[in-house]
Amino acid sequence: MPWKALIDLIEPHYPQISSKGGRPPYPIETMLRIHLMQQWYDLSDPAMEDALIEVATMRRFAGIALITDRIPDETTILSFRHLLEENDLGAQIFEAVKAHLKANGMAMKQGTIIDATIITAPSSTKNEKGERDPEMHQTKKGNQWYFGMKVHIGVDSETGLIHSVETTAANVHDLTPAPELLHGEETVLYTDAGYQGIEKRPKMQGRGIGFRVAMRPGKRRALPDTPEGRLEDLIETAKAHIRAKVEHPFRVIKRQFGFQKTRLRGMFKNRCKVNVLAALSNLFMVRHELLCKT
Repeated sequence: MPWKALIDLIEPHYPQISSKGGRPPYPIETMLRIHLMQQWYDLSDPAMEDALIEVATMRRFAGIALITDRIPDETTILSFRHLLEENDLGAQIFEAVKAHLKANGMAMKQGTIIDATIITAPSSTKNEKGERDPEMHQTKKGNQWYFGMKVHIGVDSETGLIHSVETTAANVHDLTPAPELLHGEETVLYTDAGYQGIEKRPKMQGRGIGFRVAMRPGKRRALPDTPEGRLEDLIETAKAHIRAKVEHPFRVIKRQFGFQKTRLRGMFKNRCKVNVLAALSNLFMVRHELLCKT
């Protein structure tokens, strides 16, 4: 983790010691470490407070000594998350981690793979407002309906690292945020069949990009058993092997870190969380390489 770079981002926004006295704020690094543990283990604010009390390794990672130090309560943990959200620090953390990876020789330049995944949201109306999250929407995938949001990512075709991330409601078509997922230096773009027609979009023209869009499954199944048909099928297989790298960060975010369902209401809060998770996913995927460099 590039601790110093992340602490420097947060410090200008963090409460300082008051001249009027009172309890001093917790160290920035302690609160940052606690926030990251929340993301790694998918813990709510009360669950994070309980974990700090019960799990010695978590206290040690946060730099808290149980006998002599205070333990942040759930309100303090919540306030730190709000600080990150209100100052758009999630996106800045993501950019700081990208700069850290680039400094360690993990630049992302040539090819990009883009894809999206659905994160469901609670559909229950048993809450204070008696309604579902108004910023989340439903969409149909296959024969199944989902209510929630989409996470759209742009991934380097060689390393599988995320270089761009966007969040939308689930009913937004994958093509809509696609231009924002490009870093501008790629020469080739890989997508699945859901992005058919992307090369015709005005924002995609004139970029000098070679588009490698997957063939629709039905059309691929109908390929003739001829030399030309078999060649086309081999090309689709090659594209699929490259495109599979985009599933690796999704697996880390949804399985390793447990972000399969939103805990927070609204796109504003979830956007900050997704940016932090994207940064942590990148670090997780290259952790062995980074450890070898230290």
